[in-house]
Amino acid sequence: MANEAQPCPCDIGHRMEYGGMGHEVQVEHIKAYLTKPPMDTGKAVIVIQDIFGWQLPNTRYIADMIAGNGYTTILPDFFVGQEPWSPSGDWSIFPEWVKSRNARKINKEVEAVLQYLKRHCGAQRIGVVGFCWGGIAVHHIMTTYPEVKAGVCVYGVVKDFGDIYSLKNPTLFIFAENDSAIPLEHVSQLTQKLKEHCKVEYQIKTFSGQTHGFVHRKREDCSPEDKPYIEEARRNLIEWLNKYL
Repeated sequence: MANEAQPCPCDIGHRMEYGGMGHEVQVEHIKAYLTKPPMDTGKAVIVIQDIFGWQLPNTRYIADMIAGNGYTTILPDFFVGQEPWSPSGDWSIFPEWVKSRNARKINKEVEAVLQYLKRHCGAQRIGVVGFCWGGIAVHHIMTTYPEVKAGVCVYGVVKDFGDIYSLKNPTLFIFAENDSAIPLEHVSQLTQKLKEHCKVEYQIKTFSGQTHGFVHRKREDCSPEDKPYIEEARRNLIEWLNKYL
């Protein structure tokens, strides 16, 4: 695990200068970032933020990438107005901060977003993608909502999944080999639990030499060594959605 001085490995990474292709909307009590695909396909994807919140340009970039592949994409503020974590924050208070933002107690927000996508965006099939904190949320959603037809959990902290592994629909899990918050032992335990309890398709991929945040918080040009892994993980994410949505 991360050291006591910084109990989470979620450094901001490479903050993108990115304005976004979508626009902000109000979904009941939640603000959200919405991007439409070039052509309506009747398919939608919920993107769930990491600890740096729904306005992080990097996450909006991924939402737009997904939309460009044919999905109405919505990135809601699952902190519901509470402040996201600041890169300059005092890490000694992080454990208490994250406790106040429980990624497994988001049903009210999930249900509001699902209804919005169906009623206002014509969504007939819906998937979900989440990063870090949002990865935990994806696991919760995929074990709770059968109407969410595909999930991609990107470095969701396994120890916070709860002891529930009966996924309702196909889910892809993406991990980094050198993730101090998610040791490979935890990935192995997840693999065993899913093997015992899961009756739907799933896949677990661990990317060699990568660290927490590599899929959405590293620039493609950050290093020649990292670029192929970033591109492969993003391609796998889209391929999973294409296959099951």
